Amino acid sequence: MNVLIVYAHPEPLSLTGSLKNFAVERLTQAGHQVQVSDLYAMKWKAALDADDSLEGPATARFDPSLDSQRAFANGMQSADIAREQQKLRWADAVLLQFPLWWFSMPAILKGWVERVYAYGFAYGVGEHSDTHWGDRYGEGTLAGKRAMLIVTAGGWESHYAPRGINGPIDDILFPIQHGMLHYPGFKVLPPFVTYRAGKTDEARFAALCEQLGQRLDNLWNAEPIRFRRQNAGDYLIPQLTLKAHLAPRQDGFGVHIE
Repeated sequence: MNVLIVYAHPEPLSLTGSLKNFAVERLTQAGHQVQVSDLYAMKWKAALDADDSLEGPATARFDPSLDSQRAFANGMQSADIAREQQKLRWADAVLLQFPLWWFSMPAILKGWVERVYAYGFAYGVGEHSDTHWGDRYGEGTLAGKRAMLIVTAGGWESHYAPRGINGPIDDILFPIQHGMLHYPGFKVLPPFVTYRAGKTDEARFAALCEQLGQRLDNLWNAEPIRFRRQNAGDYLIPQLTLKAHLAPRQDGFGVHIE
């Protein structure tokens, strides 16, 4: 299988970097083909702007969506964007590996998503009708592929528990897992999260590698998160609200999981 690791940490000797090195070795030894997009080493440009199109903006007013659509359709995207899209097409599985900074991914990784997920590539695809509202949330360009987050966090696990002060980790990661991965079609596996990252000694690192190794070995067999598919009958279209008989008297992120 082909695995793409999109890695975002500025320090190669960090716990995140060390786990990335372990993941590459484990997957390679298992016979998989691995590519790594090391965003800091690549000096990835995080800002989406008019320079992402080799044609420049279509009008005097830069339109992020429409100019992205035009550049993608005409084969006029900047070369770095086109290379990352090709990696995504190549990959059977994608691992996003990053430290949890200020309750989300580092800005450089968010910028990778914003620029690589071009209009016509990751969004704005599929028909819009009374029964089908685009190919997204379980459908789309990246359907059939698997994805998983590998995250390091400084706080205690209890801080991210259902009643923890930071909020439940599943809620914190929901915009990434549901919005950035499920939206363009990935089957999303439960995340691998390491807490108290700064308190990792050699013994703990060995235990983490054993746990991560088991997750990587099972990458193609593990049960994905059961996010609801948009066009499978659970949502009213075009309102895109969950039908009343599903998860009655409930709301929030959890209702979008079967």
